[in-house]
Amino acid sequence: MGFNLTKTIDNFEENNDITGFEPVLGGTLCEKAVWVDESACIGCRYCAHVATNTFIVDPEYGRSRAIRQDGDSLEILQEAIDTCPVDCIHWVKFEELENLENSLDRDMFQSLGKLPRINKH
Repeated sequence: MGFNLTKTIDNFEENNDITGFEPVLGGTLCEKAVWVDESACIGCRYCAHVATNTFIVDPEYGRSRAIRQDGDSLEILQEAIDTCPVDCIHWVKFEELENLENSLDRDMFQSLGKLPRINKH
């Protein structure tokens, strides 16, 4: 008996549960994730300079954000966490990541981005 593609597709069931094996994690099990508490971030950019494949600084708010969980090695991520002067970068359970991101109210942030231009004349 050969492989029946139609039967396989018919039996496919979409699963939206977070498993830790998502492609963003490189397909390997990840029990913890790195998360930036943007409400506490002062925009120093240290983490983005250390772990360049994991953190960016949001141009609108001037605060750091983790954009990838598999961008840098665990050692580099820990170094970035250790360089944070306000300790706003945390290891969290991967399953908690979405709830933490949703708990941030970015509309309440004061921009730490570019300073306003001042007319000298």
